[in-house]
Amino acid sequence: MTKLQEIEKEIEGLPREKFFELVRHLRERHAEEWDSQIEQDAHNGKLHRFYERLEEEDQGEPEAPLDAFLDDTKLS
Repeated sequence: MTKLQEIEKEIEGLPREKFFELVRHLRERHAEEWDSQIEQDAHNGKLHRFYERLEEEDQGEPEAPLDAFLDDTKLS
């Protein structure tokens, strides 16, 4: 049994209240990790082209759907 399988098994055995407590904790952890990654990317200049492109947009109205904008490999 892998470590992940062991964790999943333990989670399955949690009482409802403890399960919801774990979910809240994981959501908070996920948000913290995401914020940290965004801060790192901003600090390293990875977001500079995104900011430039957003400033070029006509009064904040996107020219392309968000998914197309985020998938634009030229900006990476």
